[in-house]
Amino acid sequence: MAGPFTSVKIYVPQGSLGVGLFPEEVDYAIAWGAQAMATDAGSTDAGAAYLAKGISKNDRGSVKKDLTLLMAAQQKAKIPLLIGTAAQAGGDLNVNWTRDVILEIAREQGYKPKIALLYSEQQQETIKRKLAEGKVINLPPLGDLDAATIDSCLHIVALMGPEPYHKALDAGADIIIGGRTSDPAVIAAFALWKGAPAGPSWHAGKIAECGGQSTTSNTGQRGILIEIHADGFDVEPASPKFKATPDSISGHLLYENKSPWRLTEPGGELDVTRCEYAAMTDSKVRVTGSVWDPKPYTMKIEGASGSQFQTIMIVGISDPLVLAEPEVFHDHMLLRLTERAKSATGLDESEFHISLRMYGYNGVSGVKPPPGSKPMEIGLMGVITAKTQALASEIAKACNPYFFHMPVRLGMAMPSYGWPFTPGDIDRGPVYQFVLNHVVRVDDPMELVRMEMIDA
Repeated sequence: MAGPFTSVKIYVPQGSLGVGLFPEEVDYAIAWGAQAMATDAGSTDAGAAYLAKGISKNDRGSVKKDLTLLMAAQQKAKIPLLIGTAAQAGGDLNVNWTRDVILEIAREQGYKPKIALLYSEQQQETIKRKLAEGKVINLPPLGDLDAATIDSCLHIVALMGPEPYHKALDAGADIIIGGRTSDPAVIAAFALWKGAPAGPSWHAGKIAECGGQSTTSNTGQRGILIEIHADGFDVEPASPKFKATPDSISGHLLYENKSPWRLTEPGGELDVTRCEYAAMTDSKVRVTGSVWDPKPYTMKIEGASGSQFQTIMIVGISDPLVLAEPEVFHDHMLLRLTERAKSATGLDESEFHISLRMYGYNGVSGVKPPPGSKPMEIGLMGVITAKTQALASEIAKACNPYFFHMPVRLGMAMPSYGWPFTPGDIDRGPVYQFVLNHVVRVDDPMELVRMEMIDA
């Protein structure tokens, strides 16, 4: 019979697979005694296109380079490698893309790993059945879900907790390629599987989710080492060049989280209100007091649609008359473009949308600048959105003379603005967006997950 749990060591090499690794950190982690390597490989940060199209945000060469280093370490140390949210979005296509890279490396290097594939993509009918059963709950700001929204999704994924990784580890997997997964879950999974307490395991997973970002390296390109004990966990960088401090570690609960004290995950909620953060050395921090509060098991679902299309136009403006009254120019331009689109196409205003982004003035924030502020120049982007690409393109062509030559007010001399490209209208293709922000109640953590094994 196994004795009581003592500790477990996990190496998190980076914040996202493909951003780059430092070989000396990998060597340092193996020498430190890492019992597993775990890394996130994606998120929703870059938008819905990567789920909708089933592609990776990071280039294949960079991902292969990182995996080559990690797979060599896995072979040397004989410890498992866990990857969550494969290829940015964690859909089935994203998992298979990562699988193919790993199999290519295995062939080239002569490795024969046992690989687990965890799929969490969902069919529309599955989510509609859950909706009919009353097991779908909305998350603000979205309201209640309807079947039409589900049907509009090109791909839907459910965020896994650690349990599918446990099943893969039970099956003897050397490498686990996970579909869409909670960021902390892929890191906490191995520790929980080894019997570590839930509070410290989940808390350590949250701290390490972005690699070394919670240390003085301040970047997800660096690694981090976590050792989970029966009553807490230790954190230190994977490089002696950097430090972990009580402030840097405690502050990470503010990152991508609505509360600095509580973190909701599949099956429960992490409570850090009574945590203490103590500097053990000038580079290592010990955390105690993490509490896991079990809750009914839910999985967040994400769905990407692509039912609208866009065409954009860009000009650079240095006209002093425009720069003196940018808001007047914006409102006049938007009115004229809208009226031109309606008259040229016969469409109602509800059948298209035009927006103007004034970079150099308020294009990023959208917030009205202080009174009297005057930009040095403006990069103006016009965005035309419609139900087909042909229609968006037609509206842009109809608006072209106004967009490139319209003065602040009618009757003024016609200006010409700087065109960076010709033709001036650029078809952008489908507009991908997340239309699901909901959770699904499940009776079993594996209910929405499929596992396949490959023995290379």
